[in-house]
Amino acid sequence: MKSFVTALFLGAFACIGAAQAQQAAYVWTGMGTNVPNSSKCPTYKMEIDVTVDGSAVKGQFQQEGRDQRHFEAVADANGAFKTKAQVGGGGSMDVVGSIKDGTVILDGYCKFGGKLTKK
Repeated sequence: MKSFVTALFLGAFACIGAAQAQQAAYVWTGMGTNVPNSSKCPTYKMEIDVTVDGSAVKGQFQQEGRDQRHFEAVADANGAFKTKAQVGGGGSMDVVGSIKDGTVILDGYCKFGGKLTKK
């Protein structure tokens, strides 16, 4: 069988009636990329922590020097998830990802994310 991560992804979404997959934790850390009308994003460092428990996806993210924020989503049968996360000033960021592909993207005032690494 492939790595534990592959087994987790397949087990979480392909096994009907089987025991729920174990909880797994992942992280992405990096710099932002610009979106229209922004220019400072490559100077902003972000850490995104994602925990997967079955189809439940919970995340916390924190841009260096700012408050920690969170999101929650439910992955579909293909492992994809999409939600919104509230940020300062009443704004929000779109959160999209795939458990199957091990990715997460925050898209709002800047774009952050990519391939997740297992903790």
